Amino acid sequence: MSQQQAWYKQFWPWFLIILPACAVVASLTTLKIALDNSDSLVAEEYYKEGKAINMDLRKVKYAQQLGMQYSMELKGKEILLSQEGGPAYQAALDVQFYHPTQAEKDFRLKATADAKGIYHIKLDKPIVGNWEVRLESYDSKWRIHKRLNLKDATQYWLN
Repeated sequence: MSQQQAWYKQFWPWFLIILPACAVVASLTTLKIALDNSDSLVAEEYYKEGKAINMDLRKVKYAQQLGMQYSMELKGKEILLSQEGGPAYQAALDVQFYHPTQAEKDFRLKATADAKGIYHIKLDKPIVGNWEVRLESYDSKWRIHKRLNLKDATQYWLN
């Protein structure tokens, strides 16, 4: 009669241990990926941001009451903004571009008008695709925002 081998020298116990061990390693790897790459679309303080949105709606309604309207034209690496409606506004504009899904592409800058009342914005590289564009007065009294599918050499209306 042959002597039976110890359990750790046999194939089947190790096979049965490796299967759940692989599942544990895979789940820990998935957890690490999920923690490292959090979703930027979910706000941690959603209630406060919701209240802020209501404040922003007041600014948008005020801009509509004033009749504020701008045309925006893309020319390669330059954006031209000119006022087309509402009371004359020559102060600086707070211009914001928000990408709908990639927060790292968002940018914000101040633009000042030249003598003709045209705001020139120089960019590092041309922007194309879906963007939310926001124009806000320097004193934050009114705001215009619109979601646009931007293409080069195209004129858009912001109202």
